[in-house]
Amino acid sequence: MNKKIALSWSGGKDGCMALHHLIEQDHEISCLLTTVPVEIGRTFGHGEKTEIITLQGKALNIPVHFIECSFESYTDDFIRSLLHLKERYELSGIAYGDLYFDPHREWGEKVAEAAGIESIYPLWMKQEDSLQALEDFVQSGYEAVVIRVREDVLDESWLGRKIDSSFVKEIQETKSCPMGEAGEYHTFVYDGPLFSKTIQLEKGKIISLETTKKLEFEAF
Repeated sequence: MNKKIALSWSGGKDGCMALHHLIEQDHEISCLLTTVPVEIGRTFGHGEKTEIITLQGKALNIPVHFIECSFESYTDDFIRSLLHLKERYELSGIAYGDLYFDPHREWGEKVAEAAGIESIYPLWMKQEDSLQALEDFVQSGYEAVVIRVREDVLDESWLGRKIDSSFVKEIQETKSCPMGEAGEYHTFVYDGPLFSKTIQLEKGKIISLETTKKLEFEAF
């Protein structure tokens, strides 16, 4: 049955594949949801600038809603915004791009239940299937680059790397989950089957965010 769904969106490969699967199943993606904690003024998790995420929404022809929140009241702020969007779009569910990390799923289910809608995990898998998931992404036609790495796992030479067959081979030689499920690395998708245009990326400087390194891009 066709459902009107909000998709939790960080701009990376996991969310993009979740979007692709949901559309293949004939669901309507009403909006993309991206949290922006006031403490950092950037997107949660990936540390991306909001204008870069806005470009993705325009290329995908899906509205992006930024949920302004704080770390202290993150869950309450998310639920409050979700309730508002539920009424606006007549949402029946919210989807997430999580793969196998149970605490993330428990949080997502809790939030959906509080908003009175269904929680959907189109990519959910066993941990040992993460390498196959990465290979599937490489074959999907989407294009993504590494924008952030955890310094205790990957050095800054990984920043700007394209997610391709050589990446698949070399990530297996590290301590990282192939898909970066524990935040070992984050990506930005700039083109693919659902994109109406390619987002042009121009590399900028490398900055430090907490225990990670982040590659800044100018995009247009």
